[in-house]
Amino acid sequence: MRKGRDGHGESQILKILRPPAVDSGAGTSAWPTSEAPDHFNFWRREVAAYESGFANSAFADAGIRAPSVIAVDARADGSIELWLEDVEGHSGFDLSTERLGRFAYELAAGQARWVERVPPPDELPWLSRRWLAQYVSGGPHSKVLIDDTDWDTSIAQVWPTKTRLSLRRLWESRASVLAAAEAFPRTLCHLDLWPANLIEDTTGTSVLIDWAFVGEGAIGEDPSNLIIDSVTDGLMDIAQLPDIAEAISDGYIAGLSDAGSHSSANEIRTAIATCGAAKYSWLAALAIASAASGTTGGQSSDEDDAAAESLERITPLAELLAQWADTTMR
Repeated sequence: MRKGRDGHGESQILKILRPPAVDSGAGTSAWPTSEAPDHFNFWRREVAAYESGFANSAFADAGIRAPSVIAVDARADGSIELWLEDVEGHSGFDLSTERLGRFAYELAAGQARWVERVPPPDELPWLSRRWLAQYVSGGPHSKVLIDDTDWDTSIAQVWPTKTRLSLRRLWESRASVLAAAEAFPRTLCHLDLWPANLIEDTTGTSVLIDWAFVGEGAIGEDPSNLIIDSVTDGLMDIAQLPDIAEAISDGYIAGLSDAGSHSSANEIRTAIATCGAAKYSWLAALAIASAASGTTGGQSSDEDDAAAESLERITPLAELLAQWADTTMR
């Protein structure tokens, strides 16, 4: 929310963070918060990251900063007001693929110093731990209902057979793919990296916002998320996905290499593919199941066409995930 803290003056960002609600029996949130500091959605994590200065210093040596903190105020109802700098500049959605690649380079350089050196729980207890595992087991897409026959319906066949086979194998092997992702070297990750959380300020500096998930994660975890989530909401042309993936992967590999990483380019590409496949193992299954449930068994060709078109639109995304799955499970 944009407003001045005193009702006038410079624009500021107000974020209101609320403690976990008591379950009223009316259902649970798709993104439940928690009082547990290592939970993937610990409700006070972002306040801790900003108040401690950690958010602004985490990748500062690589040229990435966070918004400045104006104030942190407690409310009578137990919630917290977090007042932040309203960063002027260009949204990540407005950046070129080359600029996204430069950001990936900076990110890698910043993460290099944290490899296997993320502060332990007794030092920074509020950092998330095993965020990816918690997300895939308890996040909003943790339950996908898909029948074996859905993968081969006439609607699903808008995707090539090879693509569908790879995506089905990924869905069925998601537990082992997650284990493979968790086996890569650990570093400090933002864990909510997509263009909406990236700003290039008026000086050309990269600014990362929304530090609610920050914690330990795998090398490759952040760039894989940035690649996929660049196009999932439709604000960047999905036809650009191959170029986006190449620019971000190349930038990340170069950043790690220049920072002294001993991992080969092939190892880093495999890490990106594995982490991306692990986090989005559900995406194709959900898309196909949703398309199948939206049909009428041939009673309405219009509905069938619309369902097929919904899959057709995300073909580049399906093909990239299939490639990542093949890289991971070969």
